[in-house]
Amino acid sequence: MGGFRNFLTRGNLINLAVAVVIGVAFNALVQALIKDLITPLIAAIGGQPNFENLTFTVAGSHFSYGDFINAVLSFVLIAAVVYYLIVAPSNRLTALASRRQAATERACPECLSNIPVAATRCMFCTAQVEPVTATAEAAPSPGD
Repeated sequence: MGGFRNFLTRGNLINLAVAVVIGVAFNALVQALIKDLITPLIAAIGGQPNFENLTFTVAGSHFSYGDFINAVLSFVLIAAVVYYLIVAPSNRLTALASRRQAATERACPECLSNIPVAATRCMFCTAQVEPVTATAEAAPSPGD
């Protein structure tokens, strides 16, 4: 029983559960936004008061293409929010972190392994390396 409790209290599982709950709540919010605000605005332009009632019939089968339009609007809105609030900032943070890492490492001239900028000997091939000067630090390393 202790192993199961440890599994449930691991950080990743709890984070995933929180993400699912937030995602469901966000979906309900977006659905309400589409149904109550965006669809009526588009309907005011097009003259149709409710997209959900738009249907067509083929051989006795009813197709609700208005409901599909609402689902497409919801998807596009959710995708845009996820991209602009999660993906784009995450990419910027990753790029910033890689720039900081590049400033702390340089390539060994002998084996081209990444070594700390302040190193005077390569930790991989043990070759002695010249100390980095301010102008050499600004130049890109051969591995870049």
